[in-house]
Amino acid sequence: MKNIIYVLLLGLFIYSCGSSRNLRSERLANAKNDTVRIANDSLEYEIIIIEPGFNLFINSIAQPEGYYSQQYLESKNRQLVTEYNNRVRQPLRYNPNLYVNEINYEPRIDYGYEVNYLLYNYFVYFSRQYNQRFPVPTRI
Repeated sequence: MKNIIYVLLLGLFIYSCGSSRNLRSERLANAKNDTVRIANDSLEYEIIIIEPGFNLFINSIAQPEGYYSQQYLESKNRQLVTEYNNRVRQPLRYNPNLYVNEINYEPRIDYGYEVNYLLYNYFVYFSRQYNQRFPVPTRI
C-alpha cells in the first residue's frame, strides 16, 4: 500500500513539473501580446510599450478612455516624463533595470488623446507594478 502512495505522489510531482512548463510558455506568449505600439508617421513619433500585464491593466483596471480630459493627461504626462527622465539620468540612485531609456515627450506637440491616455496609464501601471512613487499622484 505504501508503494502505491509513493508512486502516486511521484506521478503527481512529475505531472506538476510538466504543467509548469506550459504555464511558462503561456506567459511568454502573453508577453508577446502585451506589446502596445502607437505610431503617427506624419508627426514622426512612435510609442512602443512592451510590458507583460499592461494590456490586462488597460482593459480591466484603468479608467476608460474619455474619463480624463486631454489637457489633464498632457499636464500629468509632462510632470511624470520629467521625473522619469531624471531617474534615468541617475542610475546609481534609481534602479537602471527599471529606468532604461529616456522618454522623448515634447509638450508643444499635440500627440492626441490616445497617446496621452496610454502614456499616463503606463505610468500608473509602472508605479503599481514596480512599487515606484512619483511626486505626482498617479492613482486612478
